[in-house]
Amino acid sequence: MRNKPPISAVSGIAALTDKICAPAQLLARLAQLPRPLVFTNGVFDVLHRGHVLYLAQARALGASLLVALNTDASARRLGKGPDRPLNNEADRALVMAALAATSLVTWFDEDTPLALITQIKPDILVKGGDYDMSKLAETQVVQAYGGRALALPFVDGYSTTALVRKIRQG
Repeated sequence: MRNKPPISAVSGIAALTDKICAPAQLLARLAQLPRPLVFTNGVFDVLHRGHVLYLAQARALGASLLVALNTDASARRLGKGPDRPLNNEADRALVMAALAATSLVTWFDEDTPLALITQIKPDILVKGGDYDMSKLAETQVVQAYGGRALALPFVDGYSTTALVRKIRQG
């Protein structure tokens, strides 16, 4: 006979999955979060130190952090390789939900999160320092309704693509 997990283990898993929100329920869930709302997005395929530091910095800018993940199809269109993402969207969402910095995790299937940002109107849009914020359509949308858009310093030496290359080279 199998032992049942302790109640606290079950509630811990429920707390993780509760942080994952389908796009259709996003507006209702966001209404429950404290503001200002910080928004960021990405594939976050193999979570590493650079990601964790970036997300902690993003969360520190507001009261809540929404992370929107590229779906698997969207991630493949980014041109990172035919075998990417290595982790599927459900697994990436669960890992992202496990982080203390993350308030809510959702996903988008388009090439950019522009439609999602237009719908939810975050107070602050954050990207990594490798992005030129002035060239992103998302920046103009956020600034048009009075929000802020900023790039956080890139953590040198940490890249999923470089990490995958290192693993493959042995």
